[in-house]
Amino acid sequence: MTTDAPTKRWLFGFDKFQLVAFALLGLMAANLVSVTIKKSITADEVVLIPAAYYHWVADDVHLVGQHPPLSKLLAGFPLLFLQPQEAAPDQIDPAATGDNREWAYTMRFWQDNRPRFDAICFWSRIPMIALTIVLGIVVFAFARELFGGLGGVLAVGLFSLEPTILAHGRVVQTDMPAAFGFVLTLCLLDRYVRKPTWKHAAAVGAAAAIAMLAKYSMLFLGPLLLVLLVARVLTRRKEARATLVHAVVAFLALILVINAAYFFHHRALTERDLSWIAASFPAIGSFLSAGVRVFQWLLPTDFIMGVYWQLKHSKDGHPAGLLGMHGDHGWWYYFPVAFALKTTVPFLLLSLGGLGWAGWRAFRPAGARLFIVLAPLVIYTALMLITPINIGVRYYLPGYILLVLLAGGLLAELSRLRQGPMRMASVAVSVGLLSWVGVEAVRAYPNHMSYLNQFASSRPHWWYLSDSNVEWGDDVKLLGDWLRARGETRVRALLLGGFVTLDFYGVNYVDALSNSSPVPRYTALGASFLNGSTVPPYAVDGKPVADNIRVNTFDSYRHRKPEAIIGGSIYVYRDRD
Repeated sequence: MTTDAPTKRWLFGFDKFQLVAFALLGLMAANLVSVTIKKSITADEVVLIPAAYYHWVADDVHLVGQHPPLSKLLAGFPLLFLQPQEAAPDQIDPAATGDNREWAYTMRFWQDNRPRFDAICFWSRIPMIALTIVLGIVVFAFARELFGGLGGVLAVGLFSLEPTILAHGRVVQTDMPAAFGFVLTLCLLDRYVRKPTWKHAAAVGAAAAIAMLAKYSMLFLGPLLLVLLVARVLTRRKEARATLVHAVVAFLALILVINAAYFFHHRALTERDLSWIAASFPAIGSFLSAGVRVFQWLLPTDFIMGVYWQLKHSKDGHPAGLLGMHGDHGWWYYFPVAFALKTTVPFLLLSLGGLGWAGWRAFRPAGARLFIVLAPLVIYTALMLITPINIGVRYYLPGYILLVLLAGGLLAELSRLRQGPMRMASVAVSVGLLSWVGVEAVRAYPNHMSYLNQFASSRPHWWYLSDSNVEWGDDVKLLGDWLRARGETRVRALLLGGFVTLDFYGVNYVDALSNSSPVPRYTALGASFLNGSTVPPYAVDGKPVADNIRVNTFDSYRHRKPEAIIGGSIYVYRDRD
């Protein structure tokens, strides 16, 4: 692999590559903060931000337990200084259970803290932005180890400009933390392979724990590390004993970090837990209940129950849309299509080129180290192809970051071609592609969440994809501004998250599926509702409507020209003068 020649130290002991990378990440941070000020919170943040605060102060680690706690720990920390009002458990209906209890906590939290709504939304997102910038530093360090200083800078350039990364780099959710934990684990694993010490092994275990605490899909790192352990023991028999000791150290670090995130809280299974397991998995419920009792000696009960919730979610499926189609259990080609539509075209080309280049180079003796990126990327991509939950390309963010690394390596390799026409052509292509990514980032600002590239130009964006790909509720604030500028304080609407947040921006939300009178002047429909996939089940004359009717509830609006498109995600129509 490429090794940097000694470089001159410039400012504060940093070399030129570090200074350029830090400058790019500084601009990225400013970008993320500016968009955070402009945009409202997403639908998921409506529940995750209150859960983040309760995780710290109310000893309620299983509120919104379907997600592991890392994003909640991060988002909730600044709120300890704001000291929002919190509802005590006895202030919530004791008969409320499950989702109803969580929703009661959520609504009480926001109403109790109405005067500080904007402050809470802003400060809870700052740690997510900080984590994204730290991930950028990890990307630089990892790419530099693999491809040299120029490769690190180019990778950071792509990382700091790609709209999908920018969209999710400021959001309180599990996706960017999962990408951080995933890439950090691989970076530290590469370091361990080159210099196997117990400290490096402990760092790998702690990083893997961070990944698993970010998103349950990162549990695949466990079997991956186990396979690497077995391979190392078999191929380096003289080091087998030391390797096994290091594996124990890594495992202990992993268990310690996971337990610490749950404040070492190991509660007993309740009757409600047992009933839920039995109802959710009737064929294997007793086996899964026994599994909790066994593994709760090592792992928090809520961590294990969260894994079970995700298994049930996969079994039940989730409404989604793709290319005008609707389904609950997805399509195997969903993520390739979503990636092709949501990335900038130059990054798409660089991703494919970098993947092909790295695959070719990895089978050469000098490039075998690239397997530490390629193997996890291939495995993670394969897992995404079989997942039935197809509600956002954000689930593939860990893969995005590895493709950023490979794209940076490819560009660095092109820059090292010998002098001549090929070098001039490669430099021109590289500069052109990077400039194009920059232009797309500017063009998308501040609407990174709803960004689709030129391949999605023949139809309205809502036709191609749904949910967080095209609408996630973060344009509600802009909608409120648009309506109030026209003297409107009521709107007929269906918006992800907007039924909670729009009221905080001075506009009354009238459910578009209700028969409210008088009818407001405007109807505002999120792209996912125009798509039809997120239209909730409803009844007409007491009878549930058929699914084909539900997804086409707003078909008449699809054929009308909207009065305005807010942030690329909310379509506003005038229904009366």
